This record gives sequence, structure tokens and C-alpha cells, in this order.
Amino acid sequence: MTALPLAGTCPPVFAAVANAFQRNFAEHGDIGASLSICKDGEIVVDLWGGFTDGARERPWRGDTLVNVWSTTKGVMALCVARLLDQGRLALDRPVADYWPEFAANGKARVTVAQLFSHQAGLCGPARQLTEAELLNTDLLAALLATEAPHWPVGSRSGYHALTIGPLGDGLFKRVTGKSVGQYFRDEIADPLGIDFYMGLPPSEESRVAEIVHDGNPESGGHETFNEYQRLAQVNVPVRAALANVRAWRAQGTPSAAGQGNARGLARLYGALATDRRVAGVELVSKAALDAVTTIQIENEDLVLRFPMSWGVGFAINKAMGVYGPNPSAFGHHGWGGSFAFADPVQRIGVAYAMNFMREPQGAPDPRFTGIVEAVYASL
Repeated sequence: MTALPLAGTCPPVFAAVANAFQRNFAEHGDIGASLSICKDGEIVVDLWGGFTDGARERPWRGDTLVNVWSTTKGVMALCVARLLDQGRLALDRPVADYWPEFAANGKARVTVAQLFSHQAGLCGPARQLTEAELLNTDLLAALLATEAPHWPVGSRSGYHALTIGPLGDGLFKRVTGKSVGQYFRDEIADPLGIDFYMGLPPSEESRVAEIVHDGNPESGGHETFNEYQRLAQVNVPVRAALANVRAWRAQGTPSAAGQGNARGLARLYGALATDRRVAGVELVSKAALDAVTTIQIENEDLVLRFPMSWGVGFAINKAMGVYGPNPSAFGHHGWGGSFAFADPVQRIGVAYAMNFMREPQGAPDPRFTGIVEAVYASL
């Protein structure tokens, strides 16, 4: 294969990981990407390469940011855990205790844990949104607060692919007075130098890579969708190119609009896999992390249509088995290929962020599987 020059660091023991990263460019279509591994609290692999644009003219740099879609949700889950530590949120309390309007249409007893484990029946609104409505997170949060659940609350999970972000923002604003993104910046990102944004300031816009989609239909195409997928993926009109729109990056919905790179995500997950500290500062207590990584429901998800073990915001590896061999690993991955996870058994955080989105069409993304296999072969 033709080698593409890569930058960064990778010790010989992780040579298989560098080779897998190289193959993603040579064989699997990657345009630009970053890959990092944090082990025992230290970044041991930090690689990047390729280009930030589809024309392949602008080099990907060590500080390049990219939209990581649903990988953002894991950062929101960390923020939920931190609110538990601060005594400002309780998982077993109804969301309506904090957000009274949320009680409408039979949702008075929906708990915080049920909401963030996709059991609230709010995977999408009953009517199709416009793109302008989608970009107005306050409007969307208010609309979802009045929505009736689309299945009995607590009986099944149905992935709230986009809607959990506005719902999270709606709850956080009532608890903290801030969006999830602003809370994260004030509590974690700015104090600890984590390069990740949910709500990108104009000053960082020049660092963001262009998203390029492979053109294949999402999840096999709308004609294959069940009623819950239509709610989540048709009534919520997210398109890949929206990630290249300034308004999307600025509003920063914590379900899908996170802008970051592998290094920042690996530092967070590396901390969660070990002593939960970055630069000696505790992100979250063991009790709070245990609470949000405890499985709330395990079933065939109504929207994803494959087995899922959901914690409180985190995907737990037990049902999927995609984050390596350890069932206790947890994290989140995003539309098109990005992922980040922690494995407390191996004491590692692994993250990958790229700008070429693949639709797997029923098969696992070979970039994802290749990297994860190489990581565990190197340990």
C-alpha cells in the first residue's frame, strides 16, 4: 500500500496501531484523522495525518478539530456524573422535579436515569422538524418537553440519537443555568486544557476539518426504517453536511455537535479508566462514575435494532462487544466512524476522530475494528 506520512508519536510496542491507522487511509478511504491512546494516565500514542478538506489541500495538524457526532454523548455523560458528585442531580429523581414543564403528557415519573439511558420514549417528535428548528436547541427542548412518550417509559430503550442533546441542555440549564457545553467548558475543559467543544467559539473555527460523507444511505435507507427510526432519523432532519455549517458548530448540541480530536477524548477516557484524574484534578468520584456506568437497560434497542447495554449516557460494552474484550469497557461512538472508550481492566482510553464518514451498510466499520484489534494485540 502507498504510505501516507503520519505525524505524532507511537512507540514500537504499538506499531500495529500505527499500521492500522495507516491502512484506514490506504484501504478504507480516510481523508484526515487523529488517533490517541492514554494508558495509566499518560498519552502513549498520539497520531494524526491526512487532510482537513475533501480536496486534500489542507494538512491535518495536531490541533485539528472535527465534528465527532454521537461520540459527543460520552462527554455529556461525564458532565451528568459530575453533577451527581455536586449533589445537584439525582438519577432516581424525576426529570420534572428539576424541569416542571417536562411532566406534560404522562412524563411526570420519567427519571434522570431513564432519560439518559434512552428509555423516555422521546427519540423524535411526532412531526417532522425543519432544519431551523433543529438548530434552535431551546425551541426543540421545549417541544420535546410537551411530547408524549412513543412507548411505555422504562420498558425498552430507543436511541435518542439527536434529541437527547436538547433534552440534556434543557435539564442542565434548569439545574446549572448553563448548557451542557458551557458547563463542560467551565468545569473541565478550560481548567484542565481539554481540547473539546460543545458550542464552538468563532476563534476556533479555522481549526475545524470539513466533513465528507461517502454518499451511501444511512442505516440502509429510509425504506427500511421502523416507526421509531422514522421518529429519530426522519422527523429529525440531520444531514452530514450540517456539520460544515457554522450555526451547527456554534449551537453545539451535546448529542452530536461536539468538535474535538482524539487527544482530548483519550485524555478524558484515560482518566476514567484509571484514577479519574487529569493533571491531578479529579473529574468525578468513583461512586458517581460507577453510577453512570451501571447498566440501566439491556435489550434490542428500538432505534438501533441491535443489542445495547445502556448506562446513564454511556454505552456499556457488555451487549455490543465492540470496545475490546472486556464487558466493563464503556464509551460512545459516532455516526460515520468516530469513537472513544475507556477500559478500566486494561487502564486505557482510546479515541479516533476523522472527517470521512462511512455508512457501514450492515457490516462493521473496518477502521473501527482494525484499530481496536490492533490496540488489544499491542497490550
